[in-house]
Amino acid sequence: MGIVNATPDSFSDTDEHRTLEARVELARSLVAAGADVIDVGGESGVTNRPPIDPLQEMERVVPLIERIVEDVGVLVSVDTYKPQVARAAVAAGAAIVNDVSGLRDPVLADVCAETGAGLVLMHTRSAPKQKVMDPALDGRMVADVEEFLDERIFVATRRGVAFEQLLLDPGPDFSKTPAQTVGVLRALEGLHGLGRPLLLAVSRKDFIGAITGRPPRERVGGTLAAIAHGVDAGAHVLRVHDVGQTADFLAVRAALDAHGEVASELRLAEGLRWHRR
Repeated sequence: MGIVNATPDSFSDTDEHRTLEARVELARSLVAAGADVIDVGGESGVTNRPPIDPLQEMERVVPLIERIVEDVGVLVSVDTYKPQVARAAVAAGAAIVNDVSGLRDPVLADVCAETGAGLVLMHTRSAPKQKVMDPALDGRMVADVEEFLDERIFVATRRGVAFEQLLLDPGPDFSKTPAQTVGVLRALEGLHGLGRPLLLAVSRKDFIGAITGRPPRERVGGTLAAIAHGVDAGAHVLRVHDVGQTADFLAVRAALDAHGEVASELRLAEGLRWHRR
């Protein structure tokens, strides 16, 4: 899942993709690099600014989703917690609603029930645009994630969302200290007991910065380490900024796996033997 932000204040992006055309081209390049899904967001998760109006968020994501669906032809998810935005995004062609609020507004589930869109349920104890970390949950966060997601599954299905429409996200960094996030990811395999696919959203996250001491755009190495762990634990969907590097990492990893297949005629293309200036 490649990330295309339609926001001016993403925590990790620069100013290079500020226009609609630039964002469509970014989506196209991510698909060419190996993305199967494009996740479009119209409101940054940064907590030092207030939420934006739903109409403004729709103005940002709807034209972009329409263009990606029509011109790029790839599955699109919309990163939003607002029912009005979700409904408009699905009407524009989005097939998945990626809700980072933990279904704080259950009406969002109604949108998915009525339209058949997939719904990502993410663990968080914080309201959108707020950052709350509770050290009292040290040692108990893993259980909290499982209990929270189980309860959110119940809420969603009670409102008509089919169990098969759901994906689960343990919410790295969301209402968690770096140490709590690490604890949750160490226990990722246990979430398979809830019976739905797992979305792993670790790309450039704060816990990686805390471990490595690097700013967001220098966290590719740390991100790949977290992805390796997540793949070993059975994660099904990887939400990443650096699609090409992730695809390369997974390709080499698969080739080196004891069960991987490598054709005997595999050779390096002549044009790749030297770095051309």
